[in-house]
Amino acid sequence: MKKIKYAIIGFGGIAEKRITKEGFACDTARFGALEKAELIGAADVNPARQEAAEALGLKWYVSTDAILADPEIDAVFVATNNLTHAEIAEKAMRAGKHVIIEKPISTTIEDAKKLVATAKETGLSLAVDHMMVYNSYNELAKETVASGKLGTVNDSCFHMEFSYGSVPEEAATWRCSSVAEMGGPIGDVASHCMYMAEFMFNSEIVSLACVYLPKMMDIKAEDGAYLKYTMADGMSGSAKVAFSEARGGLGGTLGNLGYEIYGSDAVLRGYGTLFQLSGYDDEPFKIRLELDKFDSQDSLEPAEIKNIYQQVITHHAESILEGTPLLAGDGVHNLELCEAAHQSAQSNGAVIEVE
Repeated sequence: MKKIKYAIIGFGGIAEKRITKEGFACDTARFGALEKAELIGAADVNPARQEAAEALGLKWYVSTDAILADPEIDAVFVATNNLTHAEIAEKAMRAGKHVIIEKPISTTIEDAKKLVATAKETGLSLAVDHMMVYNSYNELAKETVASGKLGTVNDSCFHMEFSYGSVPEEAATWRCSSVAEMGGPIGDVASHCMYMAEFMFNSEIVSLACVYLPKMMDIKAEDGAYLKYTMADGMSGSAKVAFSEARGGLGGTLGNLGYEIYGSDAVLRGYGTLFQLSGYDDEPFKIRLELDKFDSQDSLEPAEIKNIYQQVITHHAESILEGTPLLAGDGVHNLELCEAAHQSAQSNGAVIEVE
């Protein structure tokens, strides 16, 4: 079977530990090779990253241009800082390469729509790494909600609150120091909460209101935010995100990354379900999904654990092999929601309609 050959542009921590080792199964002690995709090489503006890439068996490219000039490469995974996503993805598609982009698709709606237009024009497959929809626990949660076991659902809360930016080296990173990067808690994690709410209820968010948390941190991005949203089917819910919450430590932090879905007969609670974990026994936190029926609680377990990053890559590779290119419309919509959240927060929590 033909495999789509990828290169990764931007080889930072997430790229190495999650996308490369897990997504492309380069950690051979944990994973077998993917059937439809193979990672060939990597490039990064920091040449010190070469050793880590080569240790995983990857070819080191001296630049993005070197990757794009290599006819062996079919597709690229863009994992650079947010401000460079659109420029690199556009250049890659113009060079004939299919593209996966780390969230967000870009930092402006104009650039995001331009990328979609380029994908349509070139017939190339363009996807954004919304990996949490592939978590087996989240898939089971979606099935549980649809099954009616919760009764009438009228509320939900998705939350990702943790400590980041409280020390100088974190405060200096682009997530905290540059508002233009669309980082901060809204761009970095409310984005996950919102696409996960849409996934869980199979409906798009059409309006939202947002306020920033009190400013206590010495970072340029917002400390955190509280959002209320309404979906096309009338369902409403909330998202709580922050860089300012200690949550006790690693265990408390990871367990807090999840959701509650409230029904008349039961509440569905996810612990660690909104993060980079897939649910393996060797991960630092045991993901849990609990159906609280008020007088008793059931622990729900998926039949199979699938790696969330491998699913993103495989879905993209299949779209290329099958000639059904992706167009990243979900990435554009998600960026629109993030911009609407900032617009609302800067307008005293006014309700913002989203197309």
